[in-house]
Amino acid sequence: MAVVYYLVFAALIACSVAQSTLGDRPWPASLAALAADGKLRTDANATVPASMDFGNMTSALPAAVLFPSSGADIAALLSAAHGTPGWPYTVSFRGRGHSTMGQALAPGGVVVNMASLGESSGGPRINVSEDGRHVDAGGEQTWAEERLVAPKPDGSFGPVNYLEGSVFVNSSLASGLTGTAFFSDADVARIVALAAERNVTVVYSIEATLNYNYMGDDNNGTVVASVLKSVLDGLRFEPGFAFVRDVAYAEFLDRVHVEEVALEKLGLWRLPHPWLDLFVQRSRIADFDAGVFRGILQGTDVVGPLIMYPVNRDMFDDAMTAMTPDDDGEEDDVFYAVALLFTAVTPADVARLEAQNRRILRFMDHAGIGYKEYLPHYTVRGDWVRHFGAKWSRIVEMKNKYDPKRLLSPGQEIFN
Repeated sequence: MAVVYYLVFAALIACSVAQSTLGDRPWPASLAALAADGKLRTDANATVPASMDFGNMTSALPAAVLFPSSGADIAALLSAAHGTPGWPYTVSFRGRGHSTMGQALAPGGVVVNMASLGESSGGPRINVSEDGRHVDAGGEQTWAEERLVAPKPDGSFGPVNYLEGSVFVNSSLASGLTGTAFFSDADVARIVALAAERNVTVVYSIEATLNYNYMGDDNNGTVVASVLKSVLDGLRFEPGFAFVRDVAYAEFLDRVHVEEVALEKLGLWRLPHPWLDLFVQRSRIADFDAGVFRGILQGTDVVGPLIMYPVNRDMFDDAMTAMTPDDDGEEDDVFYAVALLFTAVTPADVARLEAQNRRILRFMDHAGIGYKEYLPHYTVRGDWVRHFGAKWSRIVEMKNKYDPKRLLSPGQEIFN
């Protein structure tokens, strides 16, 4: 596989020192078997890991954690929740804890550890749709195999199989490049020297992959070289600064873990992550670049990758709660996912970065740049109504129908 890539995010569950507050409260008789089987636990080894998420920005200790081995275990919990008079617990569902503002937390409630289902399934719980455009994955899965560049309507793909871009601002250039498993020390030195020579404070990197099956066929190498040449011929970039690596597919998928280890050694992994994830209109991405990368972030100390992906709009539909920016007009089939993956190295950085995120959002609002937050955290009902737009009434209808007691997903703070 020929690969040019940069850091994509994964996550670890962070823990805090806390104690469960459930005490000796008895469970309804319908849940006694789950408690007896050790699936419904109140010990600190279960509740503390479920009290925080990757963001390390907030914490909330649950009363208990359910480790289901089947859908029937989850059904038993929900039946008890809705059928028991005076049931005191909210219920949330947690996969890998990748959220950043407590979306999977259940303060004083019950957290359902969805990853537990994968331990008893006997194999990967991944189902791919017939058209190959969507994946239904178990809560234990990570998105190492995520593909945001979708196939064309005829089922074929473009010249590359995976595409993302990175932006390096100010002092983040050297540290950002060094933190990847792709660039050698010599590569980093050349890129940093080029930036210094040109006196630039923003460097853009485009990373793509081309998958192929070698299988002893020497002709594949020729085909790959030809495709790479045709792709590079169509791009404008600094001559001599195209970097190519040929690695096994499994190594490419595991690249994040390699970078995670590097960040762990630097003490930059288990820290607060005030991330800002946005979907931005394609027609205004240059304005976003000017106002954010070459504006607000100038003169700041950026710790963490800044990543952009082109995303096909037709991967989303009205049945999904994920919101995309308004259409720009004709042929607006792509928008950009912009991930500003900041890390707060010191306690003071948390407030500074949160204020910086608010400033970025205000800039976009004032500039009229169409955007939607991905995994937003709003605390005012009006913000949620504005976020969901025309879908809001349908979302309220579904909530009233399937969760009339407002017991599910309190950490989302949409209805609680």
